Amino acid sequence: MQLRGCGTALVTPFKQDGSIDEAALRNLVAWQVESGIDFLVPCGTTGETPTLSHDEWLTVIDITIEVSAGRVPIVAGATSNSTQDAVEKAREVAARPGVSAVLTASPYYNKPTQEGQYRHFKTIAEAVDKALILYNVPGRTGANIEPSTLARLAQVPNIAGVKEASGNMTQIAEVCNAVPEHFLVFSGDDAITLPVIALGGLGIISVASNEIPREMAEMTRAAMNNDWDTARRIHRKFLALMQANFIESNPLPVKAVLAMMGKIEEVYRLPLLPMRRDTRSRLHKIAVDAGVITKAAAPTPESAAFYIYENWLAGPHKIVLHRSTCGQCNYGKGRPAGHDANHARWHGPYATLVEAREISQHMPGVLIRSECKCI
Repeated sequence: MQLRGCGTALVTPFKQDGSIDEAALRNLVAWQVESGIDFLVPCGTTGETPTLSHDEWLTVIDITIEVSAGRVPIVAGATSNSTQDAVEKAREVAARPGVSAVLTASPYYNKPTQEGQYRHFKTIAEAVDKALILYNVPGRTGANIEPSTLARLAQVPNIAGVKEASGNMTQIAEVCNAVPEHFLVFSGDDAITLPVIALGGLGIISVASNEIPREMAEMTRAAMNNDWDTARRIHRKFLALMQANFIESNPLPVKAVLAMMGKIEEVYRLPLLPMRRDTRSRLHKIAVDAGVITKAAAPTPESAAFYIYENWLAGPHKIVLHRSTCGQCNYGKGRPAGHDANHARWHGPYATLVEAREISQHMPGVLIRSECKCI
């Protein structure tokens, strides 16, 4: 399997009603392939996969396969903190024509020992006939795959590589020294792609390539071809954008920039909420400086956030739905100015109007329900 270079950890676009925006996903995948990306990774962390239903998870993978049409390898995400569930998910995606490999992360929340992780991954590998790319991201899972454990796992048939997102360069150096040459080591952080390649890594599974697929692919190829002048030039130009994708939890910044670029709507699923205004302002400037957008003002995610205002000060107990960009509302808080907190209550934010309406219908003691003109 020729899995090398820059692979994009795809975002999952959503519509305002919270459903998957299949048209936006198709356009995004097509643009990625046409821009020269080396492979695609649907349903990883950046794809908000924990919020997807089983059917939605498969839909995202199937659309990616269909649109890419065999032009690039597909590494499908399939993770669970239950080993049996992880096996079943890996089997399901591995059986799909068009899937080249399966990306699977350490069990989260359980905090398994090194031996527990070894047996978890070995069990998955023995159950499928496709290559496994392990995903080490201890900041999210609470479990680090140590270099000695990866060296053992590299001997297991079907375990082909690792996405190393520990952020620990000393550990990554130890990994590159501990595993055999055929074992694929990918950077899991855009900003350290070049040092990982210099240590023997074979590419990056990238967040930034959602926004700049051509540039990330060119930078990675240049480094792998020992054209370090070109690689460093691209790295310096886009380093701030790479780092900006983590000024708030991934994928908030990358989806915000893609929305600024007009590629997707900026909609998230709970428990993720739109970015804070201060970090959004910083992100917009970085995106302008990087040349990925030229607009003077960035669209705000608050257009997709909604609040319920409950008022019992005078007259019948009533509630009013507001959009968070409502002209009545204070800066970023979604509550009208001048209201006494002892006589009113705010609920939210809610990611979609559908969700806010549903919750408002089940609030007790309400005699009047209405919606502001901002809706």
